[in-house]
Amino acid sequence: MATTLRFRLQLSRDEAMRYYQGSATSVVVRAENGQRLQFPAEHIRPFIDQHGVNGVFKISFDNDNKMIGLKRIG
Repeated sequence: MATTLRFRLQLSRDEAMRYYQGSATSVVVRAENGQRLQFPAEHIRPFIDQHGVNGVFKISFDNDNKMIGLKRIG
């Protein structure tokens, strides 16, 4: 059974560019339930716009804690 967690991510344009350009390779966030999450930065690239990244996201993992997907939900 997959695990799904929600988190808010707010990055300024300059911060987001570090992830986009590859100088930052991992994203570390705190899920709504307090759990610390770390995942490859490449997964946020589709969500970067001219202002950076701002939104609530849903991330899913399989039973082996491999990331299944990331989706902006708000």
